[in-house]
Amino acid sequence: MQAEPGKTKAKAHLQLVPSDLEWTSTHVTARDGLRLHVRTIGAPSAPGIPLLCLPGLSRNVDDFDRVGRAVAATGDRQVIALDSRGRGGSEYDPDWRNYDLKIELDDLHQVLIALGVAKAIFFGTSRGGLLTAMTGIVKPETIHAAILNDIGPVIEARGLARIRSYVGKLPGPKDFAEGANLLKQVFGTHFTNHSDEAWMSYACRTWKEENGRLVARYDTNLMRPLADLNLEEPMPDLSAPFATLDPYPLMVIRGELSDILSEETAEGMVVRHPNARLHVVPYEGHAPLLEDEPTIAAVKAFVAEFG
Repeated sequence: MQAEPGKTKAKAHLQLVPSDLEWTSTHVTARDGLRLHVRTIGAPSAPGIPLLCLPGLSRNVDDFDRVGRAVAATGDRQVIALDSRGRGGSEYDPDWRNYDLKIELDDLHQVLIALGVAKAIFFGTSRGGLLTAMTGIVKPETIHAAILNDIGPVIEARGLARIRSYVGKLPGPKDFAEGANLLKQVFGTHFTNHSDEAWMSYACRTWKEENGRLVARYDTNLMRPLADLNLEEPMPDLSAPFATLDPYPLMVIRGELSDILSEETAEGMVVRHPNARLHVVPYEGHAPLLEDEPTIAAVKAFVAEFG
């Protein structure tokens, strides 16, 4: 495991949380030799249970920059964020068939072993939430509490169809301003209260500069495992893996305009769980960007209470 100085790509307007802490980048070797990028902020010796952040399907650790800084700034706990294989700073897999939840789950737990983390508060956005639920099956002892960002036991087919329509298919913009406009065109009906500054921030987390042009910050082969999924058939029932989270404190975050996690499913998750709370993010769809003050405050309150 090799540590490197961290260099966050987040723009200055994201640095709204007073803190002298900075992210540090580390690479951990997966079981098959692929290098996985991990970012941490805060001391490993902090007294609280670490917060483990797991991004969505094509997303990366920068999505947790602001909320991670806010949690770490209390000094209570370390925050860890993982780029799954093929995303962000992790290596791309030469075999797209390895973009599989079971393999990514093994990657995740190899990282926890390498970092010496025996237990964490899992914070999963979308696919990261699926990894959290699967951990409840294979390594339940590593879960202390869970935060699920816009994911649950029922995944709406129309939302999955929309995701499949754009992942790996967005044109490469000539610059970040054009990228911000493109994202506004594609996602504007799902994020209806975003400022121009927020769209620019989103663009900076979606593309990177490479050889003088902007390219996606993920392997465009990520969608290939889902290409043959028949969206006309009922989605798989994920009740069993999500039920494994019943023993742990649970926070469910839902975007008010989400087409992946329905209002009915989110409310049902909280009703049936013995110790759960629901936080709804207004004006946002799938998945909430975790940058608004009420959501950050809700996450901080949850981890302070249960971590």
